[in-house]
Amino acid sequence: MRSRYSAYAVGDLDYIWQTWHPRTRPETLTPDTALTWTGLEIIDTVDGQPGDATGEVEFRAHYREDRRSGTLHERSRFAFRARRWLYVDGELYR
Repeated sequence: MRSRYSAYAVGDLDYIWQTWHPRTRPETLTPDTALTWTGLEIIDTVDGQPGDATGEVEFRAHYREDRRSGTLHERSRFAFRARRWLYVDGELYR
């Protein structure tokens, strides 16, 4: 989770795409140059430890867009495949 946030923060969309589960990832990713990511807050984790096949992370990712600040609040689901964690999907909170 933290590595994907960092990749978004620096615009490394190739890493984002490679760590997205092939079953759910989009064909292409488009950078959002208007956003500046400013912080990550991990709220909760479920599983995701060595030996687990799945895991969940609830987080708040803070950003700035123009002169406004915002927060992306999501519970992400991950699957462990080929010795690495892949993002499957997420549920957004409002």
